[in-house]
Amino acid sequence: MSTCISCTRAAPAPSRSGRRSRGWQTLAVPSGRRPRPGSAPTDPRDVLELLGRTSASGAARERAAEGGARNDEGLVHLAHLPARAAVTVPVPEELPAALRSRLEHAGVAQLYVHQEEAWRRARAGEHLVVATGTASGKSLCYQLPVLERLLTDDRAVALYLAPTKALAHDQLRALRGFRLPQVRAAVVDGDTPPPEREAVRRTANWLLTNPDLLHHAMLPNHRWWRDLIHRLAYVVVDEAHVARGVFGGHVALVLRRLRRVAERYGADPTFLLASATVGNPAEHASALVGVDVAEILRDGSPRGPMDVGLWQPPFVSEDREGRRSLLGETGDLLASFVAADVQTLVFTRSRKGAEVVALQARQRLGDATDTGGEPLAKRVAAYRAGYLAEERRALEADLRSGALRGVAATEALELGIDVAGLDAVVLAGWPGTTASFWQRLGRAGRAGGAAAGVLVAQEDPLDHYLVTHPDELLTRAPEDAILDPTNPYLLGPHLRCACQEFPLDDDEASDWFGDDAPALLAADVAAGRLRVRGGQHFWTSRRRASAEVDLRSAGGRNVRIVDVDTGALIGDVDEARAHRQVHEGAVYLHQGRQFEVRELDLDRAVALAVEAPRLAHTTRPRSDTDVRMLEAVEGGWWDEVEIGLARVEVTTQVTGYDVLRLGSDEVLDRVDLDLPPVELRTVAVWYAIPMPVLESAGVALRDTPGSLHAAEHAAIGMLPLLALCDRWDLGGLSTALHPDTGRPSVFVYDGYPGGAGLAERSYRRLAEHLRRTRETIVTCRCKRGCPSCVQSPKCGNGNDPLDKDGAVRVLDLLLARAPS
Repeated sequence: MSTCISCTRAAPAPSRSGRRSRGWQTLAVPSGRRPRPGSAPTDPRDVLELLGRTSASGAARERAAEGGARNDEGLVHLAHLPARAAVTVPVPEELPAALRSRLEHAGVAQLYVHQEEAWRRARAGEHLVVATGTASGKSLCYQLPVLERLLTDDRAVALYLAPTKALAHDQLRALRGFRLPQVRAAVVDGDTPPPEREAVRRTANWLLTNPDLLHHAMLPNHRWWRDLIHRLAYVVVDEAHVARGVFGGHVALVLRRLRRVAERYGADPTFLLASATVGNPAEHASALVGVDVAEILRDGSPRGPMDVGLWQPPFVSEDREGRRSLLGETGDLLASFVAADVQTLVFTRSRKGAEVVALQARQRLGDATDTGGEPLAKRVAAYRAGYLAEERRALEADLRSGALRGVAATEALELGIDVAGLDAVVLAGWPGTTASFWQRLGRAGRAGGAAAGVLVAQEDPLDHYLVTHPDELLTRAPEDAILDPTNPYLLGPHLRCACQEFPLDDDEASDWFGDDAPALLAADVAAGRLRVRGGQHFWTSRRRASAEVDLRSAGGRNVRIVDVDTGALIGDVDEARAHRQVHEGAVYLHQGRQFEVRELDLDRAVALAVEAPRLAHTTRPRSDTDVRMLEAVEGGWWDEVEIGLARVEVTTQVTGYDVLRLGSDEVLDRVDLDLPPVELRTVAVWYAIPMPVLESAGVALRDTPGSLHAAEHAAIGMLPLLALCDRWDLGGLSTALHPDTGRPSVFVYDGYPGGAGLAERSYRRLAEHLRRTRETIVTCRCKRGCPSCVQSPKCGNGNDPLDKDGAVRVLDLLLARAPS
């Protein structure tokens, strides 16, 4: 791929269909056009169109077009999103003069209509959620009422909660930019030393933190923070849409505990939430806080024009059985944008992916320099969770200043980091939800200028489906955000936390935490974790109850990754992932540096690693999974086929790992491991098919394991189309004879204790789920099955056996029996 860019902006081709939807003009990318020599790009859209015409992928597409083949490599679809004008109102005269002066000094002469509405309703005491687009000025929606209150009431205090440390620090910079001496804002997080926490507690009237610190430090030590809690007037929950699923259930219970403690100290704060455009903002916000929350949806902010491209990596062979790697293709795109002086952010779906993309881009840029002679490779970096605090702060500062021109990041940089001047965003794979898709693309064009966004499809059934159905992708309504604070695996531990904060009786437990709470309290009393005195439940241990609850994982501790040679802390990974990511022999990447794990000590929660820069391989774990049915929740029959929703126990054991040649799936070695099994009690959707029914549909006994396995993989890949999740939130099992059903069976289960509502969503819409699964398999042009249809990146059996044609026959027989 060329890193020397020069072209003029091509005129948009007309839409083939002539249809327009929600302001989008869609078109097929023309083949055979060539840039004019000697001209330069004027905005990032030029670079995107040029890459689509001149990259290796583009050349392959032109050859295919000459032969009459489908347009399925490179830039396969392009949509133009037109600019949108602002809708504004004057700055309210009722605001304090000092605040109006600071707004004027910052160049804010008008407010967007949603900002004025939020200010007006919040100051009247309404609980609100603002669910407008990225870069729409949501911060000012809560800043104005809170700043007004702090300027007019010297006893008032505000609490701001962000899902990430980076976002809290970004908001602190914004608040200090107002230069209002009466507003004493400060961040407290896990990086804040104890002496500084004491100073913040005594002096701050706007505290910025995250749900984790609220859970682990403030609520258990509420007597230490009682003066602040007593004066609490506002609680701001930023990026509220992130609080969904298991993490959302945890946050909802933390907020209920906060409201309970605040009530004990005489406070009744107003809750203000900022959210991306999910499908149910008011319902989700109300479930999160535990009170009725009203929504503000009208978006008055302007938006510059944006081109959104859908990109398919090229096939690597003439038989079209596999495509170039997602990370390699994305790294080349990042290098090309950086070489064209287009500041670009790449979002990847894993820590390792961010490191690989940044490394690929730096290698692709080689010795190229910018106009000042600075090597371009030095202006590309990775950003992800697991970095030390000083590393994160330095990367954020360099991105804001423009010193970094290309960053490959995980979701750690998605959540509202206010970086002006970003020109392009590249998504390495579908991010899992429509909300995240637009949220991440919205990082580009923040300064109001033109922008480009690219979705590079990974070899995954859902990615394949979406890039081959662009109208559905670009016009999809956002998914509903789902959370369940009544999940007993979440609720039980938080009830113990509440008992430690203040003793809890059954009536109060029902009022704050729901009707199931008293039974969970009784179970803890029977187990000796709580004791009852005078009808009140007391925590019995000297250990903090909050230490038993990790908001960010399904359970367990964080495993620290330590450099054996230097003793330095490289990073960390939660215990649930440690078996797969930092087992003995695993290759681990950090800031472009390769490490090899020498030992995983689960007792001490530490992985010992050595730097190994010359390794020419990577690793892939192997695992065995068993599913045991515990209790039927619901069930039914499609003729001879039984379907159901059940509580299950899943046992998974990492048994070893494959050593793969770097950049390919070639297995160089297979190594066995001796790790303990991990048990999970959750919820699964399942179906069981009698063997004679399979045989009558053309699926012989010898083909049954591969056919069911392929259907299971594809179904897991497609479930995120129906529920707000991604395939990594799910697991599955297929077998030619399951002991609990006595028949060939397929299970798809939630990857969280107690379930997360995902398998249930599949069960409620099972026929639709299976239809979409079949469609993505039959539209894939591979012959025997590939990652775009039936292969899975997380398969513990190395995607063997798989039978693509057999999977279609299985799905056909199921759909033929499904209710209309």
